[in-house]
Amino acid sequence: MEPAYDRDRAVECMFDPAASAMLAELEDGAKTCRHLADASSSTEEDVLARLGYLIECGFVVRGTDDSGRVTLEADSEKLSELVEDGDGFGAAVEGLEKMDSYLN
Repeated sequence: MEPAYDRDRAVECMFDPAASAMLAELEDGAKTCRHLADASSSTEEDVLARLGYLIECGFVVRGTDDSGRVTLEADSEKLSELVEDGDGFGAAVEGLEKMDSYLN
């Protein structure tokens, strides 16, 4: 069965330098959108925009905490499947190469 998302677009979003940093913040569990905004020196709107496609596709799960603040949590299993998939792996390598070229 084909995934219900554009794999190339998802990988591109995942390896966007700002989105990658946000995903790294989510490695150890859910965080508030405010936390991610502060950690990336951006706004909550920018966090949601950068991770928007990953949220739409279920790679990042949007919720709310007891105080009503927006929370985000990475679906690590789904993200791993994307990277480990044959087609996705090639795209992931390409994404890493792009990210490296931005950094150097």
